[in-house]
Amino acid sequence: MKFRLMWSAFAISIASIVSAQEAEVVGKVLFENGDSIPAEVMLKDTPGKTMVNKNGAYTIKNLALGNYRLLVKAKGYETYEQEITVDKKMTLIPDIVLRNAHSIDEIAITGVSRETLIKETPVAILSISTKQIERAVATNIISSLVKSAPGLSVVETGPNISKPFIRGLGYNRVLTLYDGIRQEGQQWGDEHGIEVAPYIVERAEVIKGPASLMFGSDALAGVVSLFPYMPSQNDGIVHGKVTSEYQGNNDLIGNGMQLGYKKNSFIASLNASYRMAKNYRNAIDGRVYNTNFEEKNFSFLLGRKTSTSFSKINFTLYDNLQGIPDGSRDPKTGKFTYQIGEGDDDDIENRPAVSEKDLNSYRLSPLHQRIQHYRLYAQHNQQIGNGELDVQLALQQNVRREYNHPTAPSQPGMYVRLNTLNYGLCYNFPKFSAIEISAGVNGMMQNNKNESATDFPIPDYNLNEGGVYTYIKWKYKRLNISGGIRYDIRKIGWNDFYIQTNPVTQFEEQAAQPSPDNRLGFAAYHKTFGGLSASIGSAFQLTKHISLKANVGRSYRAPNITEIGSNGLDPGAHIIYKGNRDFDPEFSLQEDLGISTRFKDFSAEVSWFNNNIQNYIYLSLLVDSHGSPVVDAQGNKTYQYQQASAQLYGMEARLSLHPEKWKGCNFETSLSVIYGFNRDQRFKNKETQGEYLPLISPLKLSGNLSQKIDVSSKLISSVTPIAEMEFSAAQNRYLGLDNTETATRDYTLFNIGTSVELHYSESHSAVLQFQVNNVFDRAYQSHLGRLKYLGSIYNMGRNVSLKLIIPF
Repeated sequence: MKFRLMWSAFAISIASIVSAQEAEVVGKVLFENGDSIPAEVMLKDTPGKTMVNKNGAYTIKNLALGNYRLLVKAKGYETYEQEITVDKKMTLIPDIVLRNAHSIDEIAITGVSRETLIKETPVAILSISTKQIERAVATNIISSLVKSAPGLSVVETGPNISKPFIRGLGYNRVLTLYDGIRQEGQQWGDEHGIEVAPYIVERAEVIKGPASLMFGSDALAGVVSLFPYMPSQNDGIVHGKVTSEYQGNNDLIGNGMQLGYKKNSFIASLNASYRMAKNYRNAIDGRVYNTNFEEKNFSFLLGRKTSTSFSKINFTLYDNLQGIPDGSRDPKTGKFTYQIGEGDDDDIENRPAVSEKDLNSYRLSPLHQRIQHYRLYAQHNQQIGNGELDVQLALQQNVRREYNHPTAPSQPGMYVRLNTLNYGLCYNFPKFSAIEISAGVNGMMQNNKNESATDFPIPDYNLNEGGVYTYIKWKYKRLNISGGIRYDIRKIGWNDFYIQTNPVTQFEEQAAQPSPDNRLGFAAYHKTFGGLSASIGSAFQLTKHISLKANVGRSYRAPNITEIGSNGLDPGAHIIYKGNRDFDPEFSLQEDLGISTRFKDFSAEVSWFNNNIQNYIYLSLLVDSHGSPVVDAQGNKTYQYQQASAQLYGMEARLSLHPEKWKGCNFETSLSVIYGFNRDQRFKNKETQGEYLPLISPLKLSGNLSQKIDVSSKLISSVTPIAEMEFSAAQNRYLGLDNTETATRDYTLFNIGTSVELHYSESHSAVLQFQVNNVFDRAYQSHLGRLKYLGSIYNMGRNVSLKLIIPF
């Protein structure tokens, strides 16, 4: 009898435990804007997590009875958090409505060791959503991001070449990441854009300020991090979207496709796009010759994701045919002309005029550039107990050909091939109390080679770079303190590089051996650079609605190849570069302060920065003894790199109004101001004659107003009219020494448009966007536009665009 009672009690206990482990949580996630996008539902500090289905429903199974913290995350929306109690077999959670995210409530993964709320990071980080990227009408991905990121600007060479600048600094001071892999593609050149197609990018993050702690050299000014599409709906069905676009100014035609599949642990995605455009136009210049392009992109990803690991391998291909504008014109008619002769046989004043047929054509001129970028990389994340290991390995090849010989169109003037191996390893130690510690190493190895070219702006070289770092974060209630330290070493070198004249073509070419008929283009060079980076800062949640930030960071940057080694013409830039092999590394010390607020009806952010740079490297026009620019037969100017101390300071502000009682209304405005000074004592109080730094964006003010209008129709679910304004102040603080730069007038642009949401199936809506940029066809020149200095060319005029986005 006693045995039976014991057995019954044991059986009841086992049944209770089994029953408790079979409890589940059921609910539904809705979105403020009526979206139908992936959302992740999880129970904090447990393995329990899932994705919502196409109707927003979710179920988390195999739970023990007890109290949990429920979290819901979706891109572009605020993270939702709620305490729940599981006290029965099925617990039904009331519908959860996610609100549109404002930047301080979004999650950042760039520049931090773990996913972190932006309001908890001491550095200035902006998150740019899929919707913001899709809404922007631009001809390349960097220009798209500028519309949503005050403090981010671009140096443009026509519509498809944009180089990111952050707070007045660019080139090799701004690091571009693609899916966490640093982009390496001859970014030293003025007309060398970012080799990433716009339709492949799902979202982006921008770090404004020193980021060398995590990424080493080349992140002194900040980071632009681009994230490709990643499948998230775990239903064994192919999802994706198709994008089709037309822009009337340059007759741009673009088509892109994303396909994604996820079932259990298996993930696969495929992306492809094709864009082509004619020469753009404006009210002053008409069609601008040689600004047309043709761009192709393809990528394929395979991955495996489990509860404790995530592995993926990705291959991408980028192929761009791009015109090379030089701005040459007929001195009498002002019409664009084209080159037909070489060297002294090229009479710039009497070149033939470009025909209307060629101006209004998709066909590229024989004088163009072709850029091919291949990328193959693998990444693995593994949970090890309560710790986490991240490993990445990437291979990149960048091939750049610039054709500038009209008498031999198939002969590239510049032909360089850059191979890069990127590596990285980071271990996130188990959390100890309120402390998170990460340590890692990352770097790269490069080999650059000149192929069958005739112009040699840089030598063949080898580069090896590596850095080791540690990062610590401590959280106590509403206070977050984080910082770290890093040390980098970069070795760069090349052997003697000889150049000879080909007796048949009379073009220069690389010589295998020295001889009396050769000249030494680049003398041998071998040097090791090293530098210490460090950062410490805090973020404090002053109230539920107000966050404060402060950060001090020291960054290091080794001189790039053109700054120390260049000695020749870059045909695409129409610049003869002169480097200086005695340069020292740059070191910056930057202080940042910020305040962010978020209320139901509005949110706002203000940030201030002050950046002092030792050994700042900049370009200055080279002149002869008479003060005239040093040019070659084709009028290409010569620029010499200089080095001095510099200071940059300024601020950015952003305001967003979204009244809860005025449903669908949204107003956003932003302001950015930057000042840059050369602190060399020779230029003190010299103003435009040496005191002001080059390539400093003037004051920028922008605003946009939109109103979503719900429509009771089976086909149309909503219509959203949009109005935008962009103001750029005059820039009278410029580097006028030796006519390196000139003043730029102010301008204001107005854009209008509307977005129509088309409900084409039970769970999907297409979006049709119509927009007119520069409504009044204002003729203007951007201070950072390079074409301003190539024949005084103006920026793009009125642009009427139509874009259709169909998710499925």
